[in-house]
Amino acid sequence: MDKTADNKTSSSNFIKNIVIDDLAAGRVKEIVTRFPPEPNGYLHIGHAKSICLNFELADEFKGRTNLRFDDTNPVKEDVEYVESIKQDVKWLGFEWDGLFFASDYFGEMYERALLLIRKGLAYVDDQSADEIRESRGTLTEPGKPSPYRDRTPDENLALFARMKNGEFANGEKVLRAKIDMASPNVNMRDPVIYRIVHAHHHNTGDAWCIYPMYAFAHPLEDAIEGVTHSICTLEFEDQRPFYDWVVAECEMPSVPRQYEFNRLNLTNTVMSKRKLKQLVDEQVVDGWDDPRMPTISGLRRKGYTPEAIRAFCREIGVAKSYGVVDERMLEHFIREDLKLKALRTMAVLRPLKVVITNYPEGQTEWLDAENNSENEEMGSRSIPFSREIYIEQDDFMEVPPPKYFRLFPGNEVRLKHAYFIKCEEVVKNEAGEVVELRCTYDPETKSGSGFTGRKVKGTIHWIEATHAVPADFRLYEPLIMDESDEDDAEDKSFLERINPNSLETLSGFVEPGMKAAAAQEKFQFFRHGYFNVDPKDSAPGRPAFNRIVSLKSSFDAAKA
Repeated sequence: MDKTADNKTSSSNFIKNIVIDDLAAGRVKEIVTRFPPEPNGYLHIGHAKSICLNFELADEFKGRTNLRFDDTNPVKEDVEYVESIKQDVKWLGFEWDGLFFASDYFGEMYERALLLIRKGLAYVDDQSADEIRESRGTLTEPGKPSPYRDRTPDENLALFARMKNGEFANGEKVLRAKIDMASPNVNMRDPVIYRIVHAHHHNTGDAWCIYPMYAFAHPLEDAIEGVTHSICTLEFEDQRPFYDWVVAECEMPSVPRQYEFNRLNLTNTVMSKRKLKQLVDEQVVDGWDDPRMPTISGLRRKGYTPEAIRAFCREIGVAKSYGVVDERMLEHFIREDLKLKALRTMAVLRPLKVVITNYPEGQTEWLDAENNSENEEMGSRSIPFSREIYIEQDDFMEVPPPKYFRLFPGNEVRLKHAYFIKCEEVVKNEAGEVVELRCTYDPETKSGSGFTGRKVKGTIHWIEATHAVPADFRLYEPLIMDESDEDDAEDKSFLERINPNSLETLSGFVEPGMKAAAAQEKFQFFRHGYFNVDPKDSAPGRPAFNRIVSLKSSFDAAKA
């Protein structure tokens, strides 16, 4: 996609108004944003909101956006995640201006830490993590100074050098900023800015055994890259004073500004990367790209399009208040995107055989069917019709309720694109289950013939039996059937809320023209919804389809 195409930001975007004011007042000459994920997992739909905001904002004002990996924790990060993030950003339709890693700046970060030590604004602390936590105080009580807080700059420089040289074990010492243990903002009570981690790093190997904390590294990275608007979610609002302190006291030549917005929360959706990883590790799902996952790779495999996700992210807007978005809004946008794009075909998911007893044996005719009734430019296709067909089990009832207009003994329905058929006989197996219907057809009622002799109230879909292509279908429900804030739940209760019916797999048939359907190709199956050809599990001659979304929803986007 062209970098500047299709990039209007939502009108409900207070950050855009800040950018407009900054440019008008001359506070900045060029907008520079960044998307800075930690490569410790796959991106999810919440990240898509941040990606769209950062890239589209810079694009709209002819600025720049960097993709930067905040890789300051070697224990949790991996090249696999780096590559998946690159793929996701590109798939969403964006191109970064610069590709950076926090680890690219480890040398400069170390020098800035030395500067703080020389200025008397950082010290090496021998306390354990638990001791530091206990001495930090509460929202109503000030913290207690570390007994090592008054070490001289020379002592701290020597100890910090020894930390860097690997002379101490993990957790034996840390470097803390020296600010104010009585600050009403707990984040300003001498936060840890460096810790010892003897672990191999995906980018720097074994060059370092001390690593900067995210809160210290992030503002330095922004300043080094000349970021003008550092956009993050609201949970970082309390960190902004420390962000500004780091930039100022480390004497950075560029001064970025941090702005916070509401993160995306979706109903019935896990948005914690830690919990998503737990689902993968405990094999609750089939990997990070399982179509039940809210990861971008999972949504892609399910069949979502980048256009639908971008439109959704714009619509929900950017605000300062917390809120939960109905998952049906996301579904609305994929329907809107596919309704004029997707080929409309027929598929039978739960087959029931029908024999048309008065149709000539051995004869097959090819009928004309439009590819999309709302988009004439998509043309038409030919589908076979013969004596034996499959219909949906749900389209027949032996003893129907009132106002049931589909097939039952003695009733007549229209086969879409074909003829009227009438149920004459029901064939059952020894268990009393219906296994076959015997029907008759009226050759005068061919679709498109202009027949007006009589009308039927029901139209059902079907697949001709001899040319039918076997296929597998996956029908999905939310993985979590609970609208509470999943981040407030304990891990045990989180796993207890897994929906056991989140996946139903069926084996049926599709039209012969779909035998060679390509991976990620999308279709609208008559009455069933929109489906995507699974890129991993489809086999030659037997495609697998993931249902993206049903055809209809009670959700009203205009009222949302």
